[in-house]
Amino acid sequence: MTGTRTITVYTDYKSPYAYLAKDLCYALERDFPIRLDWRPYILDIPSYLGSARVDATGIVLEEARNAHQWRRVRYSYMDCRRQAAKRGLTIRGTQKIWDSALAAAGMLFAQQADDAVFRRYHDAVFERFWKRELDIESVDALAEILAEAGAPAGFAAAADGLRQQVGMISRSAEADGVFGVPTFILDGGIYWGREHLDDIRDSLAKRTDFP
Repeated sequence: MTGTRTITVYTDYKSPYAYLAKDLCYALERDFPIRLDWRPYILDIPSYLGSARVDATGIVLEEARNAHQWRRVRYSYMDCRRQAAKRGLTIRGTQKIWDSALAAAGMLFAQQADDAVFRRYHDAVFERFWKRELDIESVDALAEILAEAGAPAGFAAAADGLRQQVGMISRSAEADGVFGVPTFILDGGIYWGREHLDDIRDSLAKRTDFP
């Protein structure tokens, strides 16, 4: 389409902020002649927030996190739950630092099918993970969601290769200046955080080259 712009969106299923941004990104695609290019960026959370493992009641079982990091983590979840409640979404704090690379591999697999399959997979993984209803490190669990979304069989066989692609995409993103999610790239400009979606919306609304 003449005038169509592509906005690259870097996301990670273990980020509550990326979850909160998802539907707002869909709204941009609905309201403007743009295409969203969703890409995985796997956060290395322990490198800046430490790591911990808790039980179902919140009791800390293992930790490698200082007091400052705990305050940041607790505030982040409080803030995300507050924003999620406004939109009827559920965000439950995770019990460990998850490896989301396999779920991201599933995202690439879904994208190979078509946009509708991708969106159904994307929505289901985010929603179920943040309700603590999905193990995103399980090939079988993700394959089941892919099947529900309408993807063809074969994810288990393709998973290792797709995980390697996820790693390469993440490293390429870092070379371009990406360091967190959600991150949006429009016309070469980098915007980190869902709060900048308003800036992107304003920029798109001012364009005169759309059809």
